[in-house]
Amino acid sequence: MKLNGEKVKSSRINPVVIRENFRQIFLLFTLMFFIAAPEFFAQNVSPSPSPPPTPIASPTPSLERRFLKNVLKDQYAIWTSPLHLRSKDARLLVPLGAASAALIATDKRIAGALDNNETRLRLSRDISRFGSGYAVGGTAAAFYLIGKTTKNKRAAETGILVAEALIDTTIVTQTLKFATQRPRPLSKDGNGRFFTGGNSFPSGHSSSIWSLAAVIDGEYGKKRLLIRFGVYGLATAVSVSRYTGRNHFLSDILVGGAIGWGIGHFVYLKHHDTSLDAPDGTRKTTKLEKYFPLIAPRYDARNGIYGANLTWNF
Repeated sequence: MKLNGEKVKSSRINPVVIRENFRQIFLLFTLMFFIAAPEFFAQNVSPSPSPPPTPIASPTPSLERRFLKNVLKDQYAIWTSPLHLRSKDARLLVPLGAASAALIATDKRIAGALDNNETRLRLSRDISRFGSGYAVGGTAAAFYLIGKTTKNKRAAETGILVAEALIDTTIVTQTLKFATQRPRPLSKDGNGRFFTGGNSFPSGHSSSIWSLAAVIDGEYGKKRLLIRFGVYGLATAVSVSRYTGRNHFLSDILVGGAIGWGIGHFVYLKHHDTSLDAPDGTRKTTKLEKYFPLIAPRYDARNGIYGANLTWNF
């Protein structure tokens, strides 16, 4: 088209661009079911009830003997969990999908805002090592060996469940990487387009470290808030390092973290031995109780009794 003798580009929309955007949006909402499904499925899973006490305890297979069978059952539950989604799950599914869509739309611009600062890249690389399969797997092995050596059942169970969650998470993450074929920020001009060859989506380090955090939080975080903040703080640091190290887009990290936390939470709820949470009737004396008595006021208006109870544990 000519205007005043000059050529002007047509404002017609490129059908190739429309097709590409449609494919990415369709991919996003298809994956969101599988991304959020483990988390939603975990909400509907109750911990396995402890068997009622009997004069003769019937032996049950240990987590070690059921390990491979549990992994297979986990995979079946994870990949079929979208069939069990309910309307109330939209309260988490919609915000997660919206956040992922917004990040995918701005990934190229946000990733391009970083330069190749050597100090930042080196620090990010060092922090991200905590989310590698070797580090998470080593943590699982350490928990298990310490638990078996010291006869600490909770520590041993933590090691087994972290290993199980890591395997489940790795299978799901690698499957999605193969299906999405998204290049990393430093390859192919950082365009971040899906189906063009790559393994950026989702972040494997983020999914691994968040699965570890979810299991440890389930085992210890309920009574020890310092552990809860510690493991989730570490997971956040590792996830951020994958962005500052220019290894992943932010949407890769968000989706990877959601997968890891959802699967880790699911594995804990599904296979945790609730008998470990039952009080055993004994309690250790704290240092405060050892050196100072516990004084509790006593008041009985009917019998006219006023005073205090003194308890001193040595």
